[in-house]
Formats: sequence, structure tokens, C-alpha cells
Amino acid sequence: MLLSHGGEPLPATESVARWTVEQVLSLAPDDASRKAGNKLATAGHWSGTGFDGSGAVWGLCKGSGSKPYQTVVDTTGPAYTCSCPSRKFPCKHALGLLLLRASGDGSVPQGEPADWAAQWLTARRGRAEAKQAKQEAAASGEATPGPADNAAARKRAERRAERVTGGALELEQRLTDLLRGGLATADRAGYALWEETAARMVDAQAPGLAGRVRELGSLPGSGPGWPVRLLEECGLLHLLDTAWLGREGLPDPLAATVRTRVGLPTSAEGPPVRDHWLVLAQYDTPDGRLTTRRIWLYGRGSGRTALLLSFGAMGRAPELALPVGVTIDAELTLYPGGGLRADLGRQFAPPAAPPGTPVPDSPPPGGSTAAALAAYGEALRGDPWLDAWPVTLRDVIPVPSEGGWQLADAESASALPLSSAALSRPGLWKLVALSGGGPVTVFGELGHRGFDPFAAWETGGTGGGGGSGSGSVSGSAEVTDGTVRLI
Repeated sequence: MLLSHGGEPLPATESVARWTVEQVLSLAPDDASRKAGNKLATAGHWSGTGFDGSGAVWGLCKGSGSKPYQTVVDTTGPAYTCSCPSRKFPCKHALGLLLLRASGDGSVPQGEPADWAAQWLTARRGRAEAKQAKQEAAASGEATPGPADNAAARKRAERRAERVTGGALELEQRLTDLLRGGLATADRAGYALWEETAARMVDAQAPGLAGRVRELGSLPGSGPGWPVRLLEECGLLHLLDTAWLGREGLPDPLAATVRTRVGLPTSAEGPPVRDHWLVLAQYDTPDGRLTTRRIWLYGRGSGRTALLLSFGAMGRAPELALPVGVTIDAELTLYPGGGLRADLGRQFAPPAAPPGTPVPDSPPPGGSTAAALAAYGEALRGDPWLDAWPVTLRDVIPVPSEGGWQLADAESASALPLSSAALSRPGLWKLVALSGGGPVTVFGELGHRGFDPFAAWETGGTGGGGGSGSGSVSGSAEVTDGTVRLI
């Protein structure tokens, strides 16, 4: 049997398809890893390479030491291991090996895994089988916690809630003092006072509040109009404090959202949703302490949009990675509240285009810019602290505007400005090249700072290299079978 990243068995019904160069590069944790992986994608760096029909790829890469690095990739997860000291997942050696395999030049022959590779694969699958057995036991009620365990868990939750309440009250006093002294003087105190307040929120076990306090500290002196931005963020933070203190009177979905926003741990619950999930985008957001990886999925059958989160601490890249542009037949379990976060569960096939499903690069159904704004506004009703909401824009044209770019409806006069983050990335030229002055379909996040595009398709095309969308940017290494990656 084959195993997914989470350890759930996959049926070994056929050989796992070779990834494309673009799909491999979409897994890179950063630009530096992408460039380093490209340098290692030649046969001269490798020996003892091979792959098998189960999705395993292995090889020995020359390093600075006397012993080569042992690199193994299980593409059905995907999952990686390498004897190099890198803290990134995948490391440059795993990327180089996968790029060498993607070239299809025969440098990675088919065969049986080397002993050292087989040991890792066997151990990984053994752990996965144990995890699955434990999950099945829990689902059947065999591992139901006893009354003593439940009582202890309730006491821990109550103690933490008391600490969070103390932190929220202290933060309210801090905001009151700030407003009493005047926002215009907030830049005189410096960042140290904000960091001290954030540390107090960490002591109160409210990391969500601590993160928002650090954001407040970065606003003074951030440019023209910063007092207005500071007032807006103070208002949202006050709203979150008030919601926590009055959480008992909130509707259940909103109360769950408030618990998540203050930083209380939550677990995915409810029945899993099985679907063919299209991987729309993957990107990392580092904050100096933690790297958060966001992976957006779209369910072909359910029409759901879901968000997978993975975290890496102390400069370590998150482990979960999925090639953009492929479809995975898998189960997702949603988190409580009105958000879109989900956990990736059992996978029933390797990441690919399952037989009988639409081509993997055909976009989700989209709408106009006005419809996108309405969707974002509706989402804010359930979660006022949302930074952005995923939307797909149909038939839009990138056009220059004063000081930037915007996406304008082809059939109306409405438009959405691109965010400053989008303007600073090299993906903008790919979007303009794909459009060529004509309408395109674009997936991204819409927030109060504008629209941030992540992937694009030629409107009316089916992808797979058959439309001008893939030809327009054929020189880019970010095109995945007609899907143009913009991040």
C-alpha cells in the first residue's frame, strides 16, 4: 500500500505519475531553495538514483564532505528525508532530485529502492499504519477518554480561559491609556512598550492577542496616514477583547471564531468531506518566530474552498507541501466556526488528475469584481477580523492605474486594485503577459488592502497547453499545465 503525508494508506493501483518541473518548483520553501535546487538538477551531482511505481524517488548527492547526502522523496505525500543539515522542507537536494526525475532524460532509472531508502520508506509507512489504527480506534469509540480525563481537560481549559480573560482586561486598559493620551503621540513610546504588552499576552496564553499587539506596534511611523490605520486596528482589537469577555452570549460559530482569534487551540471536527481537491495556491508567511504555510484547495464536487495551514518554527520550513495545479482525491475535516480552515485527512490516490474528472488546471467558477466584494463583505459579518477572503474573478483584464495596477471587469466599469504585495512580486508580469489585453480568470485573496492574485487561467481555455494562456508565458518556470502561478 501507499501512504499519504499524514500516513493514511493509498491504494497501489497504478504507477505514480512523474511530476513536472513547474510542480516541483512550486514545492520550494523559498526562492533561494528554488535556485539551489536548479543547480543540483544535473546528473553529475548524483549517483545511485532511482524511482519505483509507488512514488518513491531516491539518490546520493555529492556534498562538501566525504559522504554523499542520502535523499529520499515519497511523492504520494509528499514527504522527504535527507541526511543534509538543512532545516528546510524540501531541502535543495530533494528539489534537485525531483527536478532531475522531472527531466525524464533517463538519469533516474526505475528499480528497487536502495537499502537505506527502503528503511526510511518502511519506517514511515509503519508509523502511518499505527496512526491510522489509532484514528480508527478513536472513531469506533475504543479510545474514548474516561471521566477523569474529561474532568482534567475541563479544568485545564477553565484555567487557561481565566488567564486569557486577565490578559484581555489588561489589554483593554492599555488601549484606554493609548486613546486618552492621543494616537498622534503613539510613536514617541517606541516599539519596546508594544513588545512588553505582547509578552504579557503570551504569558496570558493568548498568542492571537499578542500577534495583533505586535502589529499595532509596527504601525506608528509606518508612513503617511498611520494614525488612521492605528485607530482602525485598535478598534478591531477592542472588538475582539469585548467579544471574548462576552463570549457566552455569542452564537456558537462566532464564539468559535473568537476563540480561534485570541489563540486558543481548536481541532477539526465533524464528518470528513471527500472530494477531488484542486491545489490552487501555496505560499509562506514568515514573522520571525514562525513560518505559516497556506495552501488553498477547491473541491470539484462540493464546490467548497478550503485552507490548509502548516507551521514551521525557528526558521524551519513547514513540512506539508502540495504541488500547485494538481488534484488530490482526499478527505478534509473542517474546523469549527465560519472560516475555511481544514485538516488534510486520508488520501485515496496520489496527487494527479483522477480519471473522469475535469482537467486539473481548469479554474473554479468565478464571478465579477462586484460579486467578489459582496462575498468578502458577507465573510466579514461572520469574522470581522478577516484580513482577506478567497475569490475567483472571471473575465477581468489587468490594466495600469494611478500608482499601480487593477483588475477591471471586461463587461462593466468596476475594478479591484492590486495590493502592494502583489505589485512588488515578479508574478505581475506573468498575469499581464497571460492576458495580453484580453480577459483572464484569476484566483486570489481579496482584503482591505486590495486583491492579491495567486493563480490565473486564460478565460475560455481548458488548459493543458491548448490555449494561449500557457503559450503566452512559456518562458516562465511557473506554468503548470496551463495554470499560471503568480506567487
